[in-house]
Amino acid sequence: MVQSALTLPNSFDLIAAMSTAQTTNDEFRAQVRAFFAQEYPRDILAKLANGQTIGKADLVASEQALAAKGWLAPGWPAEYGGPGWNITQRFIFDEEMGAAGAPSPVPMGLLYVAPIIYTFGTQSQKDRWLGDILASRTFWAQGYSEPEAGSDLASLRTSAVRDTNTQGDDYIVNGEKIWTSQGHYADWIFCLVRTDSSGRKQEGITFLCIDMRTPGVVVTPIISIDGGHYLNRVSFTDVRVPAENRIGEEGLGWTYARHLLSYERTSYARVGAKWRQIAEVRRHSAAAPWGDILAGEDSALRSRLADTEIALTALEYTTLRALAPLAAGQAPGQEASTIKIAATETGQAITERLLELAGPYAAPFFPDRADPDWREDLETIPAFAPVGTASYLFERAQTIYGGSTEVQKNIIAKQLGL
Repeated sequence: MVQSALTLPNSFDLIAAMSTAQTTNDEFRAQVRAFFAQEYPRDILAKLANGQTIGKADLVASEQALAAKGWLAPGWPAEYGGPGWNITQRFIFDEEMGAAGAPSPVPMGLLYVAPIIYTFGTQSQKDRWLGDILASRTFWAQGYSEPEAGSDLASLRTSAVRDTNTQGDDYIVNGEKIWTSQGHYADWIFCLVRTDSSGRKQEGITFLCIDMRTPGVVVTPIISIDGGHYLNRVSFTDVRVPAENRIGEEGLGWTYARHLLSYERTSYARVGAKWRQIAEVRRHSAAAPWGDILAGEDSALRSRLADTEIALTALEYTTLRALAPLAAGQAPGQEASTIKIAATETGQAITERLLELAGPYAAPFFPDRADPDWREDLETIPAFAPVGTASYLFERAQTIYGGSTEVQKNIIAKQLGL
């Protein structure tokens, strides 16, 4: 069962403030729940419930349904098209979206680059990009990691050389980005590029937005261990990028990237979706042909699932604390790295519980689940087992992407002065 943000301990000032608006929040939750039950595209929910993979057309349809309601960008300021929700409403919305089984909007445009654009971009850039992002007319990718600069992002080597002598004021970009999520869907990619190598490695980095249709941009698929195509390698060979596509000042890209990463790392929480997954573990156990493993009081799986629920409850509280600064228009709090660790480790733990529940039925592997009849001739295999296996394999990446767990621990240590 999805846990309510309104039942947390009164020791938290934020939660005490929430309790003063209990009726309003309950009404808002009912409104959001009704939307996902009655207005949201049923075919997308049906595909996901059937264990199918969804593609770009489904993601666009999902986002445009939210956009039509004015709910696609909960975190955006109202002046740029956000719904004007408070922190509690945003948390409730995320809970209910996860509880409904709906996919989260693709974050690269809405959650990652948009705050950079409306915080540091020019008015021309805001006019050019924000409307298309908000209407899900354009998809964005994130060009951060490189083959030799993953966790050590500041060591990136993709270069951007200013050229003002030939076709105008441009940057000439050469290099390679890797692990680019959904880069094969993207119309634009925002990249960290090196414009100066003379100082500290965190200096001389610039934030550029690049049209993926530009000559010299090549996208190469990377098939992940679960058999899916989410990741890509993106190479740049003499790619000409107008200087007007630079966000902010040259050389300050590291500052903008750190601002972005605080939003990215809190976005991994997805508390509502995780509570739904735990409920599904219980449901699958109750329906398993070999009997309900979780029913026995001495069940080792039951004990481990309880530990996972405790970890998820702690994640829920921490997420609320981290989101509090947003009420003042600030970036998420210093708990962002803590959330990244807790959210990704909890997400992995949930898939481990599914794998343990499936037992030997987790061994068969079916990477192609795009068609509705993918389970044909699999009557002897519980439906959740292949999906659980794929989820387990894919989620191995959670503690690596977006800043590995080791990197997050280093950040926390520095904040504590260790």
